[in-house]
Amino acid sequence: MIIDTHCHFDMMPQPEAYIKQKEKAGDIVIGMTNLPSYFQMGQPHLKGYKHIRLALGFHPLLAAESKNEVKLFNRLIDQTSYIGEIGLDFSREGFTTKDEQVAVLRDLLSAIRGKKKIVSVHSRRAEKELLSLLCEYQIENVIFHWYSGPVNLIPAILEQGYYFSVNEAMCLAKNGRAIIESIPRERVLTETDAPYNERC
Repeated sequence: MIIDTHCHFDMMPQPEAYIKQKEKAGDIVIGMTNLPSYFQMGQPHLKGYKHIRLALGFHPLLAAESKNEVKLFNRLIDQTSYIGEIGLDFSREGFTTKDEQVAVLRDLLSAIRGKKKIVSVHSRRAEKELLSLLCEYQIENVIFHWYSGPVNLIPAILEQGYYFSVNEAMCLAKNGRAIIESIPRERVLTETDAPYNERC
């Protein structure tokens, strides 16, 4: 059995075939979505599956162009126990929209606060800012997906009781291995990030 805490099966060429294969194998898969509307489209197709779940997401790189979907996020939040992926991306690709990202994330965290959810977060080049917001809104049960930030921030993340999900690509990179070695084994979860992870 494989446990995949972060997968984008809705972005695969044949998502239905993929999840049927995983279900048959007894694998546990949590599918991320990049927008609330994607979750809304996908959720009806997962009824009857025992091991496959869908998370309600709002990818930070889509925050600026899709902020009108925050209301939809709020309407759908009680339809799942899983949130993801959400977060911040201050890399070259997302830096110009960082203010919009923070505004949208604040709305999402406000909606999640106090609810029992498992939350998978994207933190590229914005690890400190994201951690600060998660603490401000007292968000629990957080998984830092494919963490690539500074190793010296890991103790502060662990102190909050948070987890890290790792994939094969991280194991093959020097920085990724250094990160994994800095995380206690009991705080490590597995992910594929398929189909975005070329190693899967």
